[in-house]
Amino acid sequence: MKYILVIGDGMADTHLDELKGQTPLESLDLPYFNQLAGGELGTAQTVPAGVPAGSDTAILNIFGYDPRTYYTGRSVLEAAGVGVLLKEGQVSFRMNLCAVENGKMLSHNGGGIEGDEAENLMKDLIQDPAFAKIAEKLSLQITVSRTFRHIGVISAPSAQGFELKEPHNILGEDWVPYLPKGTLADDLIALMLASHAFLDAHPINAARRARGKLPANLLWPWGAGAAAKLPSFTEKYKHQGDVISAVPLVWGIAALAGLPSPIVEGATGELDTNYAGKVAAALRSLEKGDDFAAIHVEAPDEMAHAGDLAKKLEAIRRLDSLVIQPLLEELPKIDPDFRILLLSDHPTLMTTRTHDGAPVPYAIYDSRKAASPRKFCESEAAKGPYLENGDWLMPRLFEQE
Repeated sequence: MKYILVIGDGMADTHLDELKGQTPLESLDLPYFNQLAGGELGTAQTVPAGVPAGSDTAILNIFGYDPRTYYTGRSVLEAAGVGVLLKEGQVSFRMNLCAVENGKMLSHNGGGIEGDEAENLMKDLIQDPAFAKIAEKLSLQITVSRTFRHIGVISAPSAQGFELKEPHNILGEDWVPYLPKGTLADDLIALMLASHAFLDAHPINAARRARGKLPANLLWPWGAGAAAKLPSFTEKYKHQGDVISAVPLVWGIAALAGLPSPIVEGATGELDTNYAGKVAAALRSLEKGDDFAAIHVEAPDEMAHAGDLAKKLEAIRRLDSLVIQPLLEELPKIDPDFRILLLSDHPTLMTTRTHDGAPVPYAIYDSRKAASPRKFCESEAAKGPYLENGDWLMPRLFEQE
């Protein structure tokens, strides 16, 4: 028996005037999603009341770790995903390269910067004397990536007291009012302003502007987190397998849970991610003897944050045709008996371009049971079971209720 988890990040949404009052999932023809929905179709509260809505809390919960118990901040999960394991007395931050112009936050991901540009910008910034002086005062160590996502670690007694705003939640707004407050606010603001002074004039950003791209010209810390530990997933559920994603957050949850996260070439977290490569990696995991695999696709969430409805719709279409279809075609060659859990981790609303904590639709398909397809969407799912806790999903997939 094989078990597969597929997370379409931010797929769920609300009713939109542009779609004649439908949600994106309601408006699309998704035959393979609908095949899965022929099994169990319901809704799950993946973000508990009182917990911030985000992929960090929701995906922790989906994997069976109630964030009210295990969540210590987003960045510590991302740090673990790039091999940075915090010690007691350390606090980590997610540090985004952002794009700001004319006082507005235009892009939380530096206009989609990646590769050599992202890496070289950060390496040059770390060497800038003005920036380095403030970083030294903070005892800040930065782990650089080849994307807009970077990790900073300082020594601090607690992650409490930091008031840091998520940059993806202030898109289109004046960014200065959202500068840090609380613990070490003055030093963090000085660090950010030093980054802006250096990055805005950097030749890489001059070249990006010349190509019509946004500059990655501000380093934005957020998601303060303290050291975290998770119980072993395999000991908890008696199942083992790979977790396939393009983002450090998911790698980190997997690492802390004791699950491998193989890197897939061309997996970007954007609309052009390597869907086929992700499916192939999951199938290899199952072929080598594992009985569980998870595939996480970031693209619907990123397109919603960007405010691009057409691209969010396309990301969901690609998840249907480039992930679910090949899984349904190839899994029977490995094992005729399999179960697939498909869901959105949380809604990402086109109306606000931010995350929401409303219940999400889920479907569990069992190849051993005959079922007629039905629409995978919020309204149909609301007619089925309601799981008031997202950490009930994994036992349900594994038939361990």
